[in-house]
Amino acid sequence: MRRLPVFSACLALLLLAAAPAGAQQAGGGVPVTTDAVRQGAVPIEILANGIVASESVVTVRTRVDGQITQVHVTEGQMVKRGQPLFTLDSRLNQAVLAQQEAQLMRDRAQAARTEADARRYQSLRGESFASQQRFEQAQADALAAAATVRATEAMIAQTKLQVEFATITAEIDGRLGALPLRVGNFVRQAESTAITTLTQVDPILVQFAVPERWLAEVKAAMARGTARVRVQPEQDGAPPPEGELVFVDSAVDTGTGTILLKARFANAEMRLWPGQYVQVTLTPRAEDGAITVATAAVQTGQQGRYVFVLAPDNTARRRTVTLERTLGDRAVVRGELKPGEKVIVDGAQRVTEGSRAVERNPEPAAQRVSQAG
Repeated sequence: MRRLPVFSACLALLLLAAAPAGAQQAGGGVPVTTDAVRQGAVPIEILANGIVASESVVTVRTRVDGQITQVHVTEGQMVKRGQPLFTLDSRLNQAVLAQQEAQLMRDRAQAARTEADARRYQSLRGESFASQQRFEQAQADALAAAATVRATEAMIAQTKLQVEFATITAEIDGRLGALPLRVGNFVRQAESTAITTLTQVDPILVQFAVPERWLAEVKAAMARGTARVRVQPEQDGAPPPEGELVFVDSAVDTGTGTILLKARFANAEMRLWPGQYVQVTLTPRAEDGAITVATAAVQTGQQGRYVFVLAPDNTARRRTVTLERTLGDRAVVRGELKPGEKVIVDGAQRVTEGSRAVERNPEPAAQRVSQAG
C-alpha cells in the first residue's frame, strides 16, 4: 500500500511524456524526410582490389671487370635515362686501347705500301716486265694488309666498348633501390652480382581482376576508348587519380572466374607505390535513363526490397523495387517509380501502407551576419 502512490506518480509522468508524440501522430502524421526520385545517365562502376606494379624493373649489373672508383647517386634517388650511376677503374682497358691504336697506324702504313706495290706490278705486268705470279702475289699482300687493318679497327671498337662500360648509366627513368656495393668493391661480369635495381614509377601500372561477366562490357569500353579507371590508396584523402585501361588478359582464369586487367596512371606526385594495395573503380560506360533513389530509402522485407513513396495526400505508399547496384549515396533500382516522386528516407521504419506522414525536410542553415558595433 505504501508503494501505490509512487507507482501512480510514475504512471502519470509516462502518460504526460507520451501524450505530445501521440497527439502529433494522430493529428499530423509521422514526421519523415524525403528525397526525389531521379532519372538520368548513371555511370556503371565495377569495384575491385588492385596492386600497384611497375611497368619496368631493371637490375643493374656490370658488363666489365673492375673496381668501383665513384658512386654518383644515393639510395632511393630519382634518376634519368643515361645518368651516370657508377664508375669503374678502366686504366687497363685504356692502355690496351692506346696499344691497339698504335698497331692500327702500323697496319695502315703496311696496307698503303702493299697497295702501292700491287699498282706498280700491275703496270709492269702490262709492259711484260713482271711475271704473272709476282703480280698475283702483290695483289694478295695488299688484300691481306687491308684485312689486318679492319681486324685492328674491330679490336679498337671492342676495347672502346670496354672503356665505355666502365661508366654504368641508368637505362630508364626511375627510382634507385638499395646500393649494396660502395667505392672500393671489385665487381666481375661473370658473377652477375646486382649493383642496384632501377624501378620505373612514372607512369605506373595497377593490375586487378574483375568477374568474367563484365568481360563484354570491358572489351566494348576498350574498343570505344571510354574505359576509365580510378584508384584510391588507403589513408589517402585526396581525390583518386584517374588512369586508362591498357591491358585485358588473353584468357579467363578458370580457377577464380576472373579476368586480369591493367591500367596505366601518371604518377609524378608518387601517390602510387609498387606493391601497394589500392581500391579500384572501373567505369566502362554510363547507363542512360537509370532510376535512382537515396540508398537509405531502400528497405528489405520478407518479399524483397521496397521503398515508401509519399503520395500527394500525405500518405505512405509501398512500392516494390529491385536493387541493381549502389553508387555512393544513390541506389539504382527498377520498379514502379516515376521521376520526381518523393521517397521516404528518414522515418520509413515508422510508417506502414496508407499511414499518414508529414514531410519535415531540414532547411539549409542560415548564414550568420555579424555587424560591427
